[in-house]
Amino acid sequence: MSKEELKLVGAYGSPYSRKMRAVLRYRRIPFRWVLGVAPGAKDIPPVPVALIPVLVFPGAGGAAASAMIDSTFQIRRLEESHAGRSIVPPDPALAFLDALVEDYADEWLTKAMFHYRWAYAADAAKASRVLPLDGHFGMDERQQEATARAFAERQIGRLAVVGSNATTGPVIEASYRRLLELLAAHLTHTPFILGARPGCGDFGLFGQLSQLAQFDPTSTAVAAEIAPRVIAWANRVDDLAWLDLADERSGWLSREQLPDSLRALFAEIGRVYAPFLLANAAALAAGAEQVVCTIDGARWEQKPFPYQAKCLRWLREGRAALEPADRHWVDGVLAGTGCEALFAGSGAS
Repeated sequence: MSKEELKLVGAYGSPYSRKMRAVLRYRRIPFRWVLGVAPGAKDIPPVPVALIPVLVFPGAGGAAASAMIDSTFQIRRLEESHAGRSIVPPDPALAFLDALVEDYADEWLTKAMFHYRWAYAADAAKASRVLPLDGHFGMDERQQEATARAFAERQIGRLAVVGSNATTGPVIEASYRRLLELLAAHLTHTPFILGARPGCGDFGLFGQLSQLAQFDPTSTAVAAEIAPRVIAWANRVDDLAWLDLADERSGWLSREQLPDSLRALFAEIGRVYAPFLLANAAALAAGAEQVVCTIDGARWEQKPFPYQAKCLRWLREGRAALEPADRHWVDGVLAGTGCEALFAGSGAS
């Protein structure tokens, strides 16, 4: 297994960058945090889309050999290339549930992150003034003000892309508050989603909460009011290199140990994320210009998102790949949560 130092190109204000930095820290994989460097820069091999984080793998002699984007697939490659401190449960059924939590965090909770950051004037003012300094720390005040204005205008203009508007804003905020309450309740039973060690779902949630509960003023105030435990948890997950494991397979909950608080989390996923995924896929299949559906009793409308159609396909493929007995058990856990709708008519039963 490779022990050469990796590079992680990211930014403090990027939830996916923070997610992957936390993964590397926990897994004790040697890496260099490269801040504010655009993909394609010196020593950073090209990637298909200019997105962060970029994970750079070394080749012979330590020179950069390849680079990749997409935190979910970065995690999977690290599982193959580096042994020890895995964040994927060895039980395939639990691993599937963990992947569902990660997908919800990456693709739904990020709506709350973007909404709170750019729909509130105070939050937008902070983000637009602070975040550009990641890559241009030495700019003077005039440059900073000009950059902040341009950055805020661009990002606020993208609110509709994630589905944030006057109608959907209350849905997003109510979902965020419920997630905080549900996660705080779950963490009274176990320190992580699936036991005494973190999985992919923990790092997915942390990535978004590194912004929602640690940086952006309005959403952080909400978290401090109703779920201070979640703020403390996010502080821990940021760097879990200190966490020792008894062995490489222990620390995960067994199927018999899953608390009701975990099923309540899946009910939240089924309440908001599942109907969006299904409506998004249907809109793309029909060639529609807008996703229009009802989420939590309110009208939801936004442009279709092709990547999230892939997420639905990957979830269905993951469930179908389970052995029949494992799939049956997963279906039992998800029954009645709303998540079962994701897999209705999708093949394997």
